[in-house]
Amino acid sequence: MSLRSDSLEGRVALVTGGSRGVGAAIARDLAARGASVGLTYHRNAKAADDVVSDIRSTGGVALAVKAAVEERDGWPAVVAAVEDEFGPIDLLVSNAGIASRGQSVADSDAAEFDRLMNVHAFGPLALIRHLLPTMRRADRSDIVVISSALVMSAPPYTAPYIMAKAAVESACRVLAFEERDNGVRVNIVAPGLVDTDMGNRLVASGDSSPDAMSAVAARSPFGRVCAPEDVAHVVSALVGPAGGYITGQRVCVDGGGSAPTTH
Repeated sequence: MSLRSDSLEGRVALVTGGSRGVGAAIARDLAARGASVGLTYHRNAKAADDVVSDIRSTGGVALAVKAAVEERDGWPAVVAAVEDEFGPIDLLVSNAGIASRGQSVADSDAAEFDRLMNVHAFGPLALIRHLLPTMRRADRSDIVVISSALVMSAPPYTAPYIMAKAAVESACRVLAFEERDNGVRVNIVAPGLVDTDMGNRLVASGDSSPDAMSAVAARSPFGRVCAPEDVAHVVSALVGPAGGYITGQRVCVDGGGSAPTTH
């Protein structure tokens, strides 16, 4: 019997921030396609355990490991925990992240910029550097970094977040060229607003009415806000057989973005 065309059978994945929202959807989708999945969480162990239980209940293989993405010295222990259980990691989805405080550039102190850079850029890059020697030995390896469509639109009051995401995107574009001769694909997935806890908080910060997300959905492409599964399916396509000749790309999952205007 041949494997399904989107099979990830035999792959070992690590998904950071895999206990909720987009990360949880990615972990579930990779596992459903046959990958063994290690997922990290920061504080909510129950949410992580629930995702692992969901995966295992449908015949998948998963493990949850506690990690703080900005604590770079902790990555070797996280990787060891996953590899002791499943074998060498050949698929990384760097998804863990936090929002900035919604202040202007003038009002954001240096500590805020440092905090976001550590979480979204320096922490993920430390993990990538730790994984690369193993990934280079695999027949195929993939790194997918979850960024944000906001990097290009640069709305007000987002500078620490946008700077950090832009930094990791730049590093990944360089990395894609550096590592393709080693069989490592590196791609960026940049969602717009996603219907998650974080997405709902962002919407509520600008409109406290109880149906604020519904109102946004009505104005959104295709009449709805992006779902976590929309992002997960793109990730799975990039790291699966169909994405074998794709690297160094930035894929926006935002329904085409805002409609252009003439003024």
